[in-house]
Amino acid sequence: MLTEKQFLDDYDIHQYNIPLITVDMGIFSIIDQQLNILLIQRESHPDKTKLALPGGFISKDKDKNIEATALRKLKKKTGVKLSYLEQVESIGNATRDPRGWSVTILYFALIDSNKVNKKLLQNSSWHPIDEVKHIPLAFDHNLLVKKAIKRLRSKTLYTALPMALLPERFTLTELQTIFEIILARKLPVKSFRRRMIDAGVVEATDESKISGKRTAKLYKSTGIKKDFYFPRPLQK
Repeated sequence: MLTEKQFLDDYDIHQYNIPLITVDMGIFSIIDQQLNILLIQRESHPDKTKLALPGGFISKDKDKNIEATALRKLKKKTGVKLSYLEQVESIGNATRDPRGWSVTILYFALIDSNKVNKKLLQNSSWHPIDEVKHIPLAFDHNLLVKKAIKRLRSKTLYTALPMALLPERFTLTELQTIFEIILARKLPVKSFRRRMIDAGVVEATDESKISGKRTAKLYKSTGIKKDFYFPRPLQK
């Protein structure tokens, strides 16, 4: 009778019809007061020359887990090294990729486009999300974009995630504008400001700046943790 070690030593994973496994990323930023997503132009078949989400195959040699694949691909495409990405969903079926049965693990990230290494954007470009819905992307990436946007907006309703796009000092109007751009709607000024201050996610500084014709007080983040949640979500 075989021992477990003997069984594993002789085990050949390639005797099975294994699905393709990739990671795809919805990388968002705000550019010119619009929510944008980073897309790449595919350089090889299938769907050669079509736009697609950044991503790629998992490397057994380089990646200790799936998130490591996403972080590696993100840094390769943008030069930005993030400590946090959020997994959105795993999608797998026999039709999403013409090469065969495939699974992709979808992530999203919100980054400052000014920090992206422009030299790495050789076949990549930012696109307003309102325009992307009219572009036929590679594979099932139109669906993946919708799922990533939905998760980003959901997180914006009950976390302070958008603060990652602000400089060290900012006005409450600038903070609210970031939230409104992501959510694609206006928010009540008084209740938004009360929400941020009462939750303790921002604190006033002794500094101010001219905003329009008025002087606006500058605030800073209190260093909230990534797992912070508001007591209740923003009203939809």
